Amino acid sequence: MRLKVVIHEADEGGFWAEVPAIAGCATEGDTLEELLADLYDAIEGCLSVDVAHVKTGARDRVMDIAI
Repeated sequence: MRLKVVIHEADEGGFWAEVPAIAGCATEGDTLEELLADLYDAIEGCLSVDVAHVKTGARDRVMDIAI
């Protein structure tokens, strides 16, 4: 999976980034290297949020998939 991220220079120094395709997914870092490492963690965390109540019918299935 490929995602576009928007990297901003923070006014107080360092960087922060957001992932437009994933609402609310953002992180920050003092250096670009730290920011990139934190981005992987942030994206994984945002995508691993479990939906507690999924309505399913008798013929429906819920599956976890890796991408």
